[in-house]
Amino acid sequence: MAATAQTAVTRPDQAAFRELYKELVETNTTSSVGDCTKAARLVADRLRKVGFANRELTLYTPPERPRDGGLVVNWAGTNTSLPAMLLIAHIDVVEANREDWVRDPFKLIEEDGYFYARGASDDKAQAAIFADTLIRWKESGVKPQRTVKLALTCGEEGTNEHVLNGAGWLVDNRPELMKAGFAFNEGGGGRTAPGGGPETLGVQVSQKSPRNFVLEVTNRGGHSSQPMPDNAIYRLAAALTRLSTLQFPVHLNPVSQAYLVQAGAMRKDAIGAAMVRLGKQPADAAAATVVAADPSLNPLLRTTCVATLLSAGHAANSLPQRATAGVNCRIAPGDTAEQTKAAIEKIVADPEVKVLRSAIQERPVAMTPDLDPAILKPIAKIGAKHFPGVPVIPTQSAGATDATYLSKIGIPTYGIPGLWNDPATSGTHGLNERISVDALYRGRDYIYELVTHFAIN
Repeated sequence: MAATAQTAVTRPDQAAFRELYKELVETNTTSSVGDCTKAARLVADRLRKVGFANRELTLYTPPERPRDGGLVVNWAGTNTSLPAMLLIAHIDVVEANREDWVRDPFKLIEEDGYFYARGASDDKAQAAIFADTLIRWKESGVKPQRTVKLALTCGEEGTNEHVLNGAGWLVDNRPELMKAGFAFNEGGGGRTAPGGGPETLGVQVSQKSPRNFVLEVTNRGGHSSQPMPDNAIYRLAAALTRLSTLQFPVHLNPVSQAYLVQAGAMRKDAIGAAMVRLGKQPADAAAATVVAADPSLNPLLRTTCVATLLSAGHAANSLPQRATAGVNCRIAPGDTAEQTKAAIEKIVADPEVKVLRSAIQERPVAMTPDLDPAILKPIAKIGAKHFPGVPVIPTQSAGATDATYLSKIGIPTYGIPGLWNDPATSGTHGLNERISVDALYRGRDYIYELVTHFAIN
């Protein structure tokens, strides 16, 4: 395949990068048994070897989570009038059971033009590239004009109250380490073309905010031999059926509008034409109906809520005393959790069904930065050099990244492109995670030039 042909021979600098990438990937950093603190120290050791002083390296460990440490690098620029640039990547990964995977998830395996491993893509590829960039600068004598910061953090993948987010911890406890004029983060990426290489490249400017709710029904229950019409399970089931019909209004912003226009123009079908119309005229209800029929595009248009968890009853021979359902919502920028909760209550339309906020730890609401030409033009211009003919399109994510925490201290954060993948086969958060060797090496070259541009200009 094309990717294999393009990466059969590696340059000496690629071989050095591969060793760093391999060491990072093969250090288990899952929440259950992994050690981000160890991974952060390994990177710090590599930086020291090329000349970074201890005063430039901050290894931090939250007192209550000794394995959730990270690293912040501060390389002072020669022009103090320029705002600092923050490079941020998380080094923790999602859990991976060896018996479920075809290959050992914590061994970097190169096979058929792909690197396989947990974290091969999310997010150790970018973490390794950022660290490698600083190493290459030091070795080649590059002296940044603006201050450059690198934050390798833990806990980004956490989804419950027991996981501490490293970026959030730094923002709350050591904000001076993170403060910058802008930040480059994960989340941009791109989509693989049918013949290999990138079909599109995305720069993530906006993201939705996840919020979790619980629908709860309680009553006195009783013996199952005497069924009652007021059954907690039936009542909850009826509420969930009504919830399944909830459709929030279209709520676009400059980022989602730009995406609809640019991505729609690339398509040669009715949906593409409707995307362009809707991006230009957000009130076009007919266009919205056509676009929303595509399940991958509907979340771009509006807040969404979906039932994800269910629990009910306490014994096989007893009427249920409690029935609950977890509901995960992805709130569009500009909407609020309070508005979302009110919409759920309205559609449920049953005072016996309580709508509660979940105990799951929530991220802050992300700030949507401006479509700043000073940021976006170099991203596109350098992208055209490395990926001729491939458009760079602003995107809005239905997920969430550590950009949400940087919003608390006013840092505009952009998920940069370069590391493209195929969502259907990437295995991100799932089995057999992978990234093409072509994407990793070409993405590394692009990101290096992009970050260098902002460091010296």
